[in-house]
Amino acid sequence: MNKKALIAMSGGVDSSVSALMMLEQGYECTGVTMKLFANEDIGVSKANSCCSIDDVADARSVATGLGMPYYVFNFADRFERDVIDRFVDAYVNGRTPNPCIDCNRYLKFDQLFVRAQELGCDYVVTGHYAQISYDEAKGRYLLRKAVDPLKDQSYVLYSLTQEQLAHAMFPLGGLHKTQVREIAEKHGFVNAQKHDSQDICFIQTGTYADFIEARLGRNFKPGNFVDEAGNVLGRHKGIIHYTVGQRKGLGLALPQPMYVKEIDTKNNAVILTTNEGLFTKNVTAKNINLIDCDAITEPRRVKARIRYHQQEQWATVTQPDADTLQLVFDEPQRAITKGQSVVMYDGDVVVGGGTIKS
Repeated sequence: MNKKALIAMSGGVDSSVSALMMLEQGYECTGVTMKLFANEDIGVSKANSCCSIDDVADARSVATGLGMPYYVFNFADRFERDVIDRFVDAYVNGRTPNPCIDCNRYLKFDQLFVRAQELGCDYVVTGHYAQISYDEAKGRYLLRKAVDPLKDQSYVLYSLTQEQLAHAMFPLGGLHKTQVREIAEKHGFVNAQKHDSQDICFIQTGTYADFIEARLGRNFKPGNFVDEAGNVLGRHKGIIHYTVGQRKGLGLALPQPMYVKEIDTKNNAVILTTNEGLFTKNVTAKNINLIDCDAITEPRRVKARIRYHQQEQWATVTQPDADTLQLVFDEPQRAITKGQSVVMYDGDVVVGGGTIKS
């Protein structure tokens, strides 16, 4: 009997080529688009939204052309609870979230996995640029970087468990983006030259602060900009308008450049510092997931990123308890931000990661 694969199809070129590659490898494939929100519910109507009618049409066109069954699954309730609500809660509490990581954790590799099992599928397949291998010596599945360094998405996949890695496939991990588009062109896919989606999918107009205030139905009160000694430097327009490391848009005339160091939600204050004051070597992370080992039992040398597109930096990591990682970087890192993820690497292998708490 052929192995069965559920292909997560966003309507973009990557997931379309992933479907083609799985079919060519002999898998019995079913295409599915996850409807995560209705455009009218977030006050927009934009063609490049991941849940737009155009995207569904593109995904269905490719699936039909490949002779695959195709469905649209409505996961809007789960997306609202585990992605949008988490996003809003983070900003309200002075953190800067990464909703793509939450979407992978709670939707693509949780809710969609459940649906795949219900349909008798052996694998969930996505268009992510990453690779999965099995280490016989360790008896563990490993998550590795993609061949294309410009498209590598291993950072946003660090939360994958061993069970999920055993039943996930990323066909594009060994390809460059240019090759993927060439394959799509060769097979006449309608989305062969479609632009990649950018930024936060559920915020299509305005700023994230506008979105949060509209969603909560209230405006955030102005407060004080203060320096690290508590001296008042001016007035801010509401804490959700600022993120750590920000310089532009403060609206202040100061004798030297100042940057956001911390959001003090208790006192409704935004703490500013000099550029030098943004640097630190220490990171504590919670809500952790380890991939290449069960636990870090002794200090380990790793390379780590504190944000998606940062160059990896050398650090030493320890694990003081089951859900805490402590990293000390060799060199001070700029603007380490609560709510973002720190992800660790050993060469091209993802060691694991967690959410930055301090």
